Amino acid sequence: MKGDYVQSVNISTQKENGEKEELSYFMQMFGDYNLADQYQNLDLYNQSQRIITTLLSDNKLFKKSENPKVKITIAKLYQLQALNLGINKNYVSALENFNKSDQFITHQNEENKIIGIENKIFRSSYLMRQNKLEEAKKLLENTIYTIDKQHNSSFLYALAYENMSRYFFLKQDYTTSIQNLEKGLLQIDDLPYNGLKVKIYESLAKSYLALHNDEKHHYYNKLYMDLRTKLDSSTKEGIRYIVKLVETHQAQNIEFQKQNESKKLWVLLVSISLIIMGLLLYFFIETRRNIDLKKQLDFFEKQKKWEQPIHITISESEKQINTIDKAFEKEANKISKEKEDEILKKLEEWEHTDRYLNKNMSLSMLSAQMGVNTKYLSEVINNNKGKNFNGYINELRINHIAHLLKTDFTYLNYKVSYLAEFSGFSSHSAFTTVFKSVTGMSPNIYIQEISKNRLS
Repeated sequence: MKGDYVQSVNISTQKENGEKEELSYFMQMFGDYNLADQYQNLDLYNQSQRIITTLLSDNKLFKKSENPKVKITIAKLYQLQALNLGINKNYVSALENFNKSDQFITHQNEENKIIGIENKIFRSSYLMRQNKLEEAKKLLENTIYTIDKQHNSSFLYALAYENMSRYFFLKQDYTTSIQNLEKGLLQIDDLPYNGLKVKIYESLAKSYLALHNDEKHHYYNKLYMDLRTKLDSSTKEGIRYIVKLVETHQAQNIEFQKQNESKKLWVLLVSISLIIMGLLLYFFIETRRNIDLKKQLDFFEKQKKWEQPIHITISESEKQINTIDKAFEKEANKISKEKEDEILKKLEEWEHTDRYLNKNMSLSMLSAQMGVNTKYLSEVINNNKGKNFNGYINELRINHIAHLLKTDFTYLNYKVSYLAEFSGFSSHSAFTTVFKSVTGMSPNIYIQEISKNRLS
């Protein structure tokens, strides 16, 4: 929760020196849960989801559910799976998993009570994303009332108020939103809950920007940027560290692939160790030629139909060249049509999320999240999207922010520097260059056009 992911991974994988006997079933299962939790902390949600799916498909786990330790761990597994599903915007399934988690909570001790309260807060967040605002508000009010009866609940208080602030932000009651955020921040200001603090700082910056309070906006935006940079750095170190653990494990035990089901996840770690080595590379934005007026008109026409990431079609001559290149490359790399279709389907599902807004997103990270070979993923993007990975992800980001500017007029009040940061770009200049290459106009001109159309 502090954001020190290296230390977290290190602790979760430690074993006592001199251990001779096999771990108990509970310790094996809890170790797998811990690893799934670490993957989620490091934004590797698909890996986390696969581990949990394997655990929950084991009938032996539920046969031991009378054990209080196993029972609360099952509740945590369902809660973690719900969060993974929520990341992919599968809110219906996420809410179902929260309900399953509640079924394994007994409220007999503090840990059970905390998991139950967290489920309610997370559930309210997903209800708001389904536009069930009043239902979410009522649930949060009841939850805050429950927390009032608890002791040492600073984190839960802050988490509940942070979610309540979203309700008022969506209602455009920015003053009340700020009041709730300040209540939450007051609870954890001197505590090391950095993951939650960064969310509160970001929300405060947005709310003050909506109120045109530049001084407060810049103050909280700086706090957000500083802490976000620190957490991003810790995430990179955590992934680098987990790769080292995989390599160490491989060197010590060459026969581990023959071990039982509880250790199969190490096979997965070894298989992805090579493709996540380049995770820390930043994107270098290509400068493309200026687009004429026709491209501007075409872009506005596409925005009317924009419901998912836009795939830009290429000319017949380019198609022919790509077809020839694709056939040659597939012969050389032996990538099958079935594998290519599988990767394309995963890409289509990923395009319906907003994870491409993560400024650290790289080809290696996307490969790790999808569980596919980096070389194959790069080849499929080049052959089917008509551009390299950088061009592909940058176009998704520009289409996303352009759509928001056209459909949510709140974003018209934001400065271009904020839009660049929100879209996942490393700098104002990179954002402006790519925006113009995709839309045929600068961000400022695009905003002026949208504003004129809004008033007309």
